Amino acid sequence: MRRLEYRDGPAPLKSRAVTAKTPALADFRRIVIKVGSALLVDSDRGKVRLAWLTALAEDIGALHRQGKEIMVVSSGAIALGRTVLGLAKGPLKLEDSQAAAAVGQIALARTWAQALAHEEITAGQILLTLGDTEERRRYLNARSTLARLMEYRAVPVINENDTVATTEIRYGDNDRLAARVATMASADLLVLLSDIDGLYTAPPAQDPLAQHIPVVPRITAAIEGMAGAAGSELSRGGMRTKIEAGKIATSAGTHMVIASGHGKNPLRAVQDGGRCTWFLTGATPARARKAWIGGALEPRGVLHLDAGAVAALRRGASLLPAGVIRIEGLFERGDAVLLRGPDGAEIGRGLVAYDSDHAERIIGRGTAEIEAILGLAGRAEMVHRDDMVVGAG
Repeated sequence: MRRLEYRDGPAPLKSRAVTAKTPALADFRRIVIKVGSALLVDSDRGKVRLAWLTALAEDIGALHRQGKEIMVVSSGAIALGRTVLGLAKGPLKLEDSQAAAAVGQIALARTWAQALAHEEITAGQILLTLGDTEERRRYLNARSTLARLMEYRAVPVINENDTVATTEIRYGDNDRLAARVATMASADLLVLLSDIDGLYTAPPAQDPLAQHIPVVPRITAAIEGMAGAAGSELSRGGMRTKIEAGKIATSAGTHMVIASGHGKNPLRAVQDGGRCTWFLTGATPARARKAWIGGALEPRGVLHLDAGAVAALRRGASLLPAGVIRIEGLFERGDAVLLRGPDGAEIGRGLVAYDSDHAERIIGRGTAEIEAILGLAGRAEMVHRDDMVVGAG
């Protein structure tokens, strides 16, 4: 990603003399776009707004052709499914919402696939639960799947797996899910398309004097206090969940923007300078992830490396099994481990790609031997460079 170029924006509040900087949409390389049910589905007819979705797909296609990596987090499965099943309006029992999601997810995936196909883009469906972004083993699997889809230039279309999620093990809104996806995929930008064009000093429907805030340099208690409640029957979220999403995203080095999804080509509107609210971060996804690995996780084991592996890691390479001479501890795939050189000195730490029993069997062996030894096609790296922090040598 090239260095971000900022253009000046107005002060976020009239009472403050602070002038923040406004990013430009075109400067970001990896972008997550969240689309809510209230925008995607016509609540009166229970059908997808096809003209609107076609225009959004045009926006996605334009970004895709510029070389951007795009992911979509889309609501709408329950809203579509309840119409097909003839369920009455109003709150649904858990089993009814799960049944509606099972039916609606098929329609939602087909709709997105067809819309993106018009832009010559392949769509890939991913259904996530809370555990997929909270448990490191599943987190790494989901992260790897997203990365591989984008390598193939496909656009992942992601939703919470409402067919199996329960109240106790769900996000409950796709704003926070989108933020978790953005951090998991090391996205540069999270776009929340909403029924409102950004954050105001108070809910504008209740306060006609509420001021729009174009830039939020940092989410403070005062900013959190400006959030309102959920806005529609189809949407579980509201400004409060968007602020929560902003905290998740910006702490992981991802910028976020809230923009109106009403009207066709909403992404083009943001790109052309339309009204929205940018939430800024002072870090980058890579830097924030490295800080998390280096300081927030308790190591579960130790990998002892030979001198050649240490030199390779200091040059920015991944750790291959051939460079490991012995291991200590019991750990599972995704756990943090210490990396030590031949003299026992710690040179870094990272997230290991193998359980300790599998790791023990392949240390010192070449990548081509892994499948024969383990009976499965494992990962080439013991610790990938993106999942590693190496100290200065």
